[in-house]
Amino acid sequence: MLAFANAKINLGLYLTEKRADGYHNLQTVFYPIKLKDVVELVDAEETSMLIKGIEIPGTAEDNICLKAFKTLQADFDLPNQQIVLLKNIPVGAGLGGGSADAAFLIKLVNDKFTLGLSVEQMQNYARLLGADCAFFIENMPAYAFAKGDEFEAIEVDLSAYFIVLVKPNIHVSTAEAYANATVAMPENDLRDSIKLPVSDWKLNLKNDFESSVFKKYPEIDAIKTQLYSAGATFALMSGSGSSVFGIFERQVALPELEKDNFVFYDV
Repeated sequence: MLAFANAKINLGLYLTEKRADGYHNLQTVFYPIKLKDVVELVDAEETSMLIKGIEIPGTAEDNICLKAFKTLQADFDLPNQQIVLLKNIPVGAGLGGGSADAAFLIKLVNDKFTLGLSVEQMQNYARLLGADCAFFIENMPAYAFAKGDEFEAIEVDLSAYFIVLVKPNIHVSTAEAYANATVAMPENDLRDSIKLPVSDWKLNLKNDFESSVFKKYPEIDAIKTQLYSAGATFALMSGSGSSVFGIFERQVALPELEKDNFVFYDV
């Protein structure tokens, strides 16, 4: 049984407060894109994990999908499964790929074994695995707050636009990005800013990680500049990086960016 776990981008990202538990409160809009991993469940004598495609740091035994399955297996009488993951979403890119894999694995288990879990129950399991993991249960555009694991539905539709995603050969440590980022409340409510025309986003949406990440990795800043030079209406780094996306009013090809980077055209 298969599931196709898609990535997300962040339309604005504000770090609003350092929490007592060491996490940060934030505000962002998660938006799903068409870049997808493939997650498969296969009946097996022993529970195991097989990873294909892009190499993931660490061992298969540490993979978030296996953790998700064993979390459910502890609460339900689930037979052993081999989890097969075909990894297409770049790692360390700010695209939520690992979180998506785990969330879609939860939904896959719920469907295959008819557990009857509600959306809320699946989100609660996902919250145990990662801050943005719960978003991928409903997988619809959402305003996210608290640790990024509480949501409000929001109307954002970019289907009339073309999104280009660029991931350089740079891994940005999430811990490092948080440690160096500025924490402050945004001047304007993101829920209001996102309702503005996309052409106005450049002046009204920002990613609080960009300042410190661009300082250390000017190559990422250069990609954002190149996207605007190519005609992007809006461009922003996604999550804590290192990927940057551009939103275009027309379909484009960017061979110069393809030379040294992973480029995905979300059309």
